[in-house]
Amino acid sequence: MSPKCPALFGRPHTPGLGPALQRVAECIRQTLPQAQILMESQTAADAGTDLGLRAASISQIEAEADLAIVLGGDGTLLGIARQLAPRGIPLIGVNQGRLGFMTDLDIADLDTALPPLLRGEGTIEERQMLSVRVLRRRAGQDPTAPAQVVFEAQALNDAVVSRGSVSRMVELDVFVGDHYVQSLRADGLIVSTPTGSTAYALSASGSILHPALAAIILVPVAPQALSSRPIVLPAEAEVTVVVQDGAGTELHCDMQALTALADGDEIVVGPSPHRVRLLHPKGQDYFSMLRRKLQWSANPTHLGRPDPIPPAR
Repeated sequence: MSPKCPALFGRPHTPGLGPALQRVAECIRQTLPQAQILMESQTAADAGTDLGLRAASISQIEAEADLAIVLGGDGTLLGIARQLAPRGIPLIGVNQGRLGFMTDLDIADLDTALPPLLRGEGTIEERQMLSVRVLRRRAGQDPTAPAQVVFEAQALNDAVVSRGSVSRMVELDVFVGDHYVQSLRADGLIVSTPTGSTAYALSASGSILHPALAAIILVPVAPQALSSRPIVLPAEAEVTVVVQDGAGTELHCDMQALTALADGDEIVVGPSPHRVRLLHPKGQDYFSMLRRKLQWSANPTHLGRPDPIPPAR
């Protein structure tokens, strides 16, 4: 269905944001003359000019909007997606970043690519998220007593336990459910969703997971033992990482939410009850995106040729 109240978001403190927002607003007005357009308050402040749109807080957008259009890169989209996921508001990403795995539209193609989505001709894709908690016990506390939750966050890409600024490895015990998996000595550990499998996990030699998979992947970062390898787990698995020796160790969620860790901390990562809803152009092709953005599986003999046509069934 066509949205009645789209909301606009922009990458904070981006020079020249106003003209791009103006283009998006004009495109919405021409396609949906009756739509009530909201603009997130910080975006409105960064626009640098009055676009004639009502500025709204996140809470107002959550209550009123039925679509979010995000101008920026993947980092901007990740932050907005986590906030809006509990409300089930679909998101469209307009790429103004450097790579843009999750931002389907390019600002140069906006006038032709956005109207079909506004007319309800796109495809909704739901992406799983992670729920992350850090549990801490006081010194001398009864080990059977409940631990205190000192940090909570949601993640769309990944939860990363890393050595922070300290130039030494961390030692981690890893459990899946009630099962001991391994004791890891490494620069860190990534717990990634399929969405995050093309982010930090990929640079650490993790596998690419198709976003339709219900799965997570554990990826050690520069492990001391060469036998430590990535492992794919069911999406409903609960992973517990216990910090054994990790002065300066940190936890990052989507590289945006951060907390310092202490020895004995338990990082519990499980499935989130919320899912991010992305609105894609009709016929959006994940493998084409991989080839275009990553030069994935590029064969020099095929450079410059059109893509092969699938065989008839």
